[in-house]
Amino acid sequence: MPTLVVNGQSTSVPPQATVAQLVEQLGHTGKRIAVERNGEIVPKSLHGSTVLTEGDRLEIVVAVGGG
Repeated sequence: MPTLVVNGQSTSVPPQATVAQLVEQLGHTGKRIAVERNGEIVPKSLHGSTVLTEGDRLEIVVAVGGG
């Protein structure tokens, strides 16, 4: 299983996992999020086709609404 660093924490994912699958694994499905992979933003339209690899560094930011 590939090991990634997500928001500073080591995380394992199944082989050939995509950004979308990681988002689901972390419980962020349906939330407004921004994903950065190895210093580059991953557009939401590419979450399902962007395959994660060993050593990737991701930052996932969840938008919080309020007034």
